[in-house]
Order: sequence, then structure tokens, then C-alpha cells
Amino acid sequence: MELSYWERKTWLENIDYAVIGSGIVGLNCALELRKLRPKTKIVVFERGMLPSGASTKNAGFACFGSLSEILSDLKTHSEDEVVQLVKERLAGLKLLRKTLGDTALDYQELGGYELFSETEISLFENCVSKLDYVNKILFPIFNSDVFSVKENHFGFEKVNPKVIFNKFEGQIDTGKMMQGLLKKASEEGILILNSAEISSLKSENNTITLTLKISEEIYPKNVCIATNGFAKQFLKEDVQPARAQVLITKPIENLKIEGTFHLEEGYYYFRNIDNRILFGGGRNLDFENEETNKMGLTPIVQNKLESILRETILPNTAFEIDQRWSGIMGVGAQKQPVIKQVLPSIFCGVRLGGMGVAIGSSVGKKLATLAVQATTI
Repeated sequence: MELSYWERKTWLENIDYAVIGSGIVGLNCALELRKLRPKTKIVVFERGMLPSGASTKNAGFACFGSLSEILSDLKTHSEDEVVQLVKERLAGLKLLRKTLGDTALDYQELGGYELFSETEISLFENCVSKLDYVNKILFPIFNSDVFSVKENHFGFEKVNPKVIFNKFEGQIDTGKMMQGLLKKASEEGILILNSAEISSLKSENNTITLTLKISEEIYPKNVCIATNGFAKQFLKEDVQPARAQVLITKPIENLKIEGTFHLEEGYYYFRNIDNRILFGGGRNLDFENEETNKMGLTPIVQNKLESILRETILPNTAFEIDQRWSGIMGVGAQKQPVIKQVLPSIFCGVRLGGMGVAIGSSVGKKLATLAVQATTI
């Protein structure tokens, strides 16, 4: 592909900030860069027709962790670290809602429910026994108890008759969120190039070279990497790709299920949307093969999702699967995102740990702030 003089001049030359990735982090980074450096040229490079990782693929959970997830985190993180994680997720959600508004996001706070299978007796009992403790450490953030025990009134089968309810959990329309961010970025004069995959990044003699897959070289003054699950291509940080597979039913008449739902410590999750059930997860069935940056579906995961749908979630309801897809997250040994300068004038904001909706906005903002503080444009 040969580019014209106009194309190079308008889009690819004299770039002050090149942002790699047009997902939640990348667009929020670009928007914050525009606030902090209003006269600079900002170009966002996206490898796909649409954001390629998880930003347009996720389930739209506005969550900060189920009770069992928080208890699991307490095994590998200190109490202060876990409280800080929840605080950051909540702050990120507030920033997202402030940036776009609840109407644009179709934000609904219907609450979140954690279900426990019939075989997870000890897990349920442990969660109930630690419920007051977790409510106590989170109370300063919410000024209220977060978790409570409720009856399962949804008709779910093969699960404990009791569920753990989180009254602060919400849901959004993922497509509307990304459409809103793209519109806002365009209005701010931020250039977004789709199907513009960066195949390599080099920094030598104070010169950054980005090579597009079409063999075109670009020389931006600064680079912000916001590719999350695809970050290993450019970085040596502790961030691994993690594929999440999802399906959605066709509309179901008189669907009574409302809210966001978690099973098996968050490895399965479902919600209502447009009279449908959107259901994802199952990465724990095959961790090795799901640690990939390749989109795709596997029988082991898809069959399990359908089985849980049929036997647990909609046991007495006829349904048809309408669509299936996958997305790529970025995970690591620690839950804290990696926001740092990796080389002169090169910065990253990655490893969102499956919490992109919650922390993507704040990670993007912090990434931009870091980049501006370290540069003198």
C-alpha cells in the first residue's frame, strides 16, 4: 500500500503522542493528553476495524469484585492492597460515568449476585463467615455494607438456595461506551487510525520508530502503549494474554433475570441485556490454551457455557444461542495495573486483570499524566 503525500503529512508526520490501542485505556489516555497538552498532535493506532482486545468484547459489568474474588485476592495481597484495589476500581467507574454520563453508557445499578454450585459448600460457608469482615474493611469506601445474603428467587437450579448480593454493582452497554469515547475523541481533534497495526517499536539514539504492518515507518516524539492483552509484543512486563469466550441468547419472552451474576469465583459471569442472557467465562477449564492472544472459540468452553445455561440459569426455559465471540484480556501475578515509563518517551498502561470497564478510564488518565510529566513538548 503506497501512501500519498497528504496521508503522510496529515496523519503520520509530526506526531507528538502516538497511542497504540483504541480501547478504553487508549482513548481515555488520548482524551487526557488533549486536556493536558491542548495544542499537540495525538494519533491513536488501532490494529483492527474496531478495538481488538476486550474493550468492545466484554460483558459490560460495572463491578469491583465479588465476595469470593476479594477473599481470593486477600490470599495473595495484603488487606491494604485489596482495599486499595477496590477503591481504584470504584474511582475508575466514577470517572467513566463522569466522562460519558449514565445515559450514554446505559448505566443501570441493578445489583450483583454471586451464585454457588451445590458442590461449593465450603466456599459458600467461608464467604458467609467472612462477609462481615469484608464489609467492615470496605465500609470507609462505601459508607455502607456492600454484601448481604439473599434468597435465590430467580429459579436457578443446581445452586445453593442462598446468594450473596452486592447492591453497588451495575452494568453498562459496552458498545455505547466505546461509541461515546470514540465520538468524544473525534470531537477533541484526536486522530484515530483503524486497521493500522504496529508491527514493531524501536528506540535508538533518542529516536522512536514505529513500523506499520504496511511497512510504513513513523517517528513520533512519544508513545503510549495501551494494548493490554497484546502488550507482550512491545513489553517485557508481567502481563499475559487471557482469552475470554462469550455467547448471547436470542431474545427470551418474559425474562425475569435482572442484574449481573458471578459463579465459581468470577470465572463464569452472566447478565441480562435486551431480553437476552449474555454469558461468558470458562477460562479455568483450560488455562493453558486460553493464555493466547488469538481470538477463537473452543468446544470445551462453549459446551460448558451451554450446559450451565441449560441446567442452571435457564433450566425451564427454551432458548437459542444467537452469537458467540471472544476477547483478549491482560492478566498477571498481581492485580495492580502496570503504568510506567519503559524507555525514554515510551510509556505503558497495561494488565487490567479483567477489570477494564472499572479501571480502564483511570489507567488511561494516569498513563497520559505520566507521559506529560516526563516530556517537555
